Amino acid sequence: MAELKRATTRNGGFYVRMRLLNKHGRHQDKTSCYRYFRWVVWLSLSLYFFSSYLISNNPHSKITSIHKTTVSNSKTSLLSRALFESTNASSLQQLRPNQDLLRGLKIYVYELPPKFNNDWLSNERCSNHLFASEVAIHRALLNSDVRTFDPWEADFFFVPVYVSCNFSTVNGFPAIGHARPLLASAVELISSEFPFWNRSRGSDHVFVASHDYGACFHAMEDVARADGIPEFLKRSITLQTFGVRFRHPCQDVENVLIPPYISPENVQSTLATAPANKRRDIWVFFRGKMEVHPKNISGRFYSKAVRTVIWQKYNHDRRFYLRRHRFAGYQSEIARSVFCLCPLGWAPWSPRLVESVALGCVPVIIADGIRLPFPTAVRWPEISLTVAEKDVGKLDEILDHVAHTNLTTIQKNLWDPAVRRALLFNNEIHDGDATWQVVYSLSHKLHKSRSRSRVSSE
Repeated sequence: MAELKRATTRNGGFYVRMRLLNKHGRHQDKTSCYRYFRWVVWLSLSLYFFSSYLISNNPHSKITSIHKTTVSNSKTSLLSRALFESTNASSLQQLRPNQDLLRGLKIYVYELPPKFNNDWLSNERCSNHLFASEVAIHRALLNSDVRTFDPWEADFFFVPVYVSCNFSTVNGFPAIGHARPLLASAVELISSEFPFWNRSRGSDHVFVASHDYGACFHAMEDVARADGIPEFLKRSITLQTFGVRFRHPCQDVENVLIPPYISPENVQSTLATAPANKRRDIWVFFRGKMEVHPKNISGRFYSKAVRTVIWQKYNHDRRFYLRRHRFAGYQSEIARSVFCLCPLGWAPWSPRLVESVALGCVPVIIADGIRLPFPTAVRWPEISLTVAEKDVGKLDEILDHVAHTNLTTIQKNLWDPAVRRALLFNNEIHDGDATWQVVYSLSHKLHKSRSRSRVSSE
């Protein structure tokens, strides 16, 4: 017969002790039957306690179980700040970039005459505005370990031409008509003085097109579509902010999608001046161009009237903090906000995508079909909301629903330091930052490298 005894341990727990007795009370452990029975019971109990431990300690089980949450602004701010200042060693170790992933990549940076780049920097805005990734990437590559001074060993060739510095005219309308001839002149120069462009027909050469419709070099979509990408760039690789999930002539080129430029110094300054107990007292935030009269030129084309609808529907809603005029310190408003609207402008993407993530405000993306940068490093579905353009009039209902379901989980994901790092460009490559992500993306395009192709064939 079997006798189960429950014995209490010193720490208040318990264990199960089994005694197998025959009718005389003597142990019969030597029989194969009893040994088998004891083994089965031991295995069953072990599996039970081991599975219980896994369930209670599995982080994924905690994330997928989303509890109904009512937002407390003060608690949300404190939680966000704590998540920012503390790091989970195990998760960061898993996400920490590894230089080995770059596979010994080598990039040669052309030294072009200053008329193609440095001369433009006389305007300080050129290295700080939303299109300044062309400057930041160039500077970071010059100081990078991936740079080679021997073009014969290079996998890729970076062509540093700044075309965005005088992007805006006095009246505020985009003007990049100079981009095509300036780039064509640079290609003519490097193809006449170096053999590398001609040998690959430019397929291993890298350019930056950080404006609205990328290498189409026009801000109005209909004109950009009609003009298309210059013929001399169609075989090259373009680092561009424009990207959509459907067929579009302005992304009909080998490309790497990059974020718009936001100064990391400005972000750090904003975070440093935000007190640890600062409340997020703005529920929904947007500051930017919003047309009141949709019949004018901007109203017909700009933002596909999405911003007009936002203004007309929510301008008098006290929960929505909407401002149409620029304000130099607006990042401090983002740091006070729970949700930040990121509607399309001339193009689907917006600098608010990066600013919102960097400052802990949940980005609400309103741009149908948009493709977002570095999706393997930034899990966009876990840190943002996407609202269809046709549903912009239901924003209040949608955001209320999120606030009562999974807002807390989104905010926890949003404050992962690795996410912020992946979207910010620095003057030197930092592990996992935006330029690192660019180089890592290029490492997946080594089939475009004539140098690697030649070695493989040999």
